[in-house]
Amino acid sequence: IEPLQGEGGVNTADSGFLRDLRALCDERGLLLVLDEVQTGLGRTGAWFGFHHAGIRPDIVTVAKALGNGVPVGAVWATAEVAAAFRPGDHGSTFAGQPLAAAAAREVLRVMEEVDAPRLAAERGAELTELLEALPGVAGVRGLGLLLGAELTPDVLADRTAADVARACLDAGLIVNGVTPTTLRLAPPLTVSPGELAEGIGILDDVLAAGAVGEAA
Repeated sequence: IEPLQGEGGVNTADSGFLRDLRALCDERGLLLVLDEVQTGLGRTGAWFGFHHAGIRPDIVTVAKALGNGVPVGAVWATAEVAAAFRPGDHGSTFAGQPLAAAAAREVLRVMEEVDAPRLAAERGAELTELLEALPGVAGVRGLGLLLGAELTPDVLADRTAADVARACLDAGLIVNGVTPTTLRLAPPLTVSPGELAEGIGILDDVLAAGAVGEAA
């Protein structure tokens, strides 16, 4: 399970739900596996999305931010679960590749040095406030710097969120439409307040250009 869906529409799993799920897995002898490929390593304002719920999963998958552009993925598990694997049980052509491993180590070092979760929490709060002030944004959901902006029918007019995303790209802003009415925003954890303001300005112009009563 993802603690915060990305492609699914930027939907946050309630902390109570995750705690109940942990209890259910314990009760029935099931493994709780957390997909933190998008949410892990500071993105949500905590090192991992499951930290917001205070639970301990059995298995966690990570990738994306782990290599900061270098292709790499990883999985870890509790000692009890990991003991199911013996040397030779599982292999991969590029597993343990030295370059990717070295890149991941350096990325983690820098993330700790700059306190990546703190950056995401602070910039995420700023971005949320900016989005909520935009005409045409009905609401903002998500955690840290993984946010979804729900657009109003009047600002969409005959467009979808994907259409808005394409117009933003043409104007120099990368966002994407994850539902017909939701834009996902996931800027770099190192984004500056000035860059956030610049991006919001572009989004404001794009939304206004297609709003009912504003189109040429």
